[in-house]
Amino acid sequence: MYKSYQFRMYPNKQQIIMIQKTFGCTRFVYNHYLEKRKEEQLTSFDMIKELPNLYPEYPFLKEVDSCSLRCSLFDLDDAFNRYFRHQNNDPKFKGKYGSKRSYRTNYITSTYKGTKYENIKIDLKRRVITLPKLKEVKIRGYRNLEDLPGRIIHATISECSTGKYYVSVLVEVSHIAPKMIPRRVVGIDLGIKDVIITSDGEKIKNEKVIEKYEKRIKRKQRELARRVKGSSNYYKTKKKLSVLFQKLKNAR
Repeated sequence: MYKSYQFRMYPNKQQIIMIQKTFGCTRFVYNHYLEKRKEEQLTSFDMIKELPNLYPEYPFLKEVDSCSLRCSLFDLDDAFNRYFRHQNNDPKFKGKYGSKRSYRTNYITSTYKGTKYENIKIDLKRRVITLPKLKEVKIRGYRNLEDLPGRIIHATISECSTGKYYVSVLVEVSHIAPKMIPRRVVGIDLGIKDVIITSDGEKIKNEKVIEKYEKRIKRKQRELARRVKGSSNYYKTKKKLSVLFQKLKNAR
């Protein structure tokens, strides 16, 4: 069984530059072989074999994690396989704006002279995660978790629309957590003035978080509608609108 753990990342300036470079390189490799696969039949392993041939012409590909480039080719091959099975539409080119900004890197371990090396390590006591090319990055999340309960499969680094960075670690779990046995039963009634009223008489007031941000969200949506789509001001306003939606989500 697989389980994912998502952490908020706090990279420094140099790490942010490397993350943005990796976003661009994985997108470039994906689009390059997408165009090539429309002309000839290639498997994921054929594309991985040809990948080093791009390094002399595009030396910036050497600066990022090579495993993330290979993972983007696996994603492209999976997209074509799903298309041939009529599970989704044909693969599209990824743009710099509008598409999801993320990349994945697999867990790799090796032993040299009795010393074990791992490209992905996480220390929940120090609240840091070690990633290829990024080294140690500060993280936050799962305060009651002391260690991951299984073997790491891969890590996905992503940037949300508000500019925050997250890392999702996929772990292979060997056991299933036992079901919780409730000590008592409480009835819940949902209302408008009070969101929740329990059978014990406890009342939880309605904070009306939607109304709190409703005017600000409507104002930003009207401002976004007046912007020229694709312009720099359009994406600036869109980011401000995403921040408001993120605040609304956190308030809930």
